[in-house]
Amino acid sequence: MREPQIDYAAVFQALPGMVALLTPDLVYADANDDFLRLAGRTREQLLGRYIFDVFPENPNAPAAAGMRETRASMLRVAATGERDTMALLRYDIEDPQRPGHWQEHYWSPVNAPVCGPDGQVVLVVHRVEEVTELIRARGGPGRDSRARVLEAELYTRSRELQEVNERLRTAHAHEREVALALQEAMLPAPRPLGHHRAAVRYQPAIGSLNVCGDWYDLVDLPGKSLAVAVGDVVGHGLAAACAMGQLRSALSAACRVADGPARALDALGLYARFVEGAESSTVVTTFIDWEDHTITYSCAGHPPPALLHPDGTVIFLDQATDPPLGARPEHVPRPQARAPFAKGAILVLYTDGLIERRSEDIDIGLGRLAASLTHHRQSDPEALADALLADLLPPTGNTDDTALIVIHL
Repeated sequence: MREPQIDYAAVFQALPGMVALLTPDLVYADANDDFLRLAGRTREQLLGRYIFDVFPENPNAPAAAGMRETRASMLRVAATGERDTMALLRYDIEDPQRPGHWQEHYWSPVNAPVCGPDGQVVLVVHRVEEVTELIRARGGPGRDSRARVLEAELYTRSRELQEVNERLRTAHAHEREVALALQEAMLPAPRPLGHHRAAVRYQPAIGSLNVCGDWYDLVDLPGKSLAVAVGDVVGHGLAAACAMGQLRSALSAACRVADGPARALDALGLYARFVEGAESSTVVTTFIDWEDHTITYSCAGHPPPALLHPDGTVIFLDQATDPPLGARPEHVPRPQARAPFAKGAILVLYTDGLIERRSEDIDIGLGRLAASLTHHRQSDPEALADALLADLLPPTGNTDDTALIVIHL
């Protein structure tokens, strides 16, 4: 059988999406048809010219950094010979038909090296995914620029984590090392919360890779507020961890632009439909207002947070419960509720591994949690977190993973 004769120049021009070739000095050497069409430039306007002479920064946007970030990425590729995936960025383009008029664009670029026989970089492949219309659609009418940029960041995080997911699929020989690295990166220790103290714990199931779909997050909100979330993706191992990472990052971004936890979970639910392995994931999100001394919360199929009052009484925040992510065939807005708290109260969020046992009703596990909280109510968050794990988890180890966060209000 004869090998096909491939015209690689023709293949390059036919590539879907925007692709350009630049020298290590960032001068255009070639560009495919999609690049020319979507960038609104002719081949003569590009070839042999320095990239930022063709596409300068918008002078009407002082905070713009697209040119600086793109230059740094390309030079890094030329110097190291390693591929660089950039965060999604806004990079306006001047209308060639109307000088002085700039068109808003959102790009998701990847820069990759082409090396010569001596191993030195001879070309930089600049592939750009044009996502302007997607970002505009996600923002919808009336959304301010800050919200749209944060929506764009959400998209970027999901894209980066999807690439991590693909790489992890080939890492079976080093799965445990990868799992431990993922756990450390995705479940960091909580940041200082001013005068408020917090403790987090993650207890893997027996026989697991020490990584799973359980997660937690703390997000500073505008003003004196804090978002705290705990979630659980079905399953264990790297696939669950990757889905968990995408959901955690997406919710973190959504909390910063939503006007409450229900809206944040609305956005997460829509996003989860496009994340492999996110079906039936559960999550609870709380917005803590330090000035009003209130907790606003919304729950998607997750065990309710526990609020320990200074007098030892415990209430469960269960007045805004709803099915897990993706459980409904069509999107329905989620509920939210509010609860007051007194100074010195304790808020506890956790995953089902802390309370659920296959042989008993969930109310029994909730009762054990309430009793343990009351018994140890004088403990600081670190000591209380350890006491809860000691009281509630089997001494021989649990068959389900457990994530736990304790916050002194």
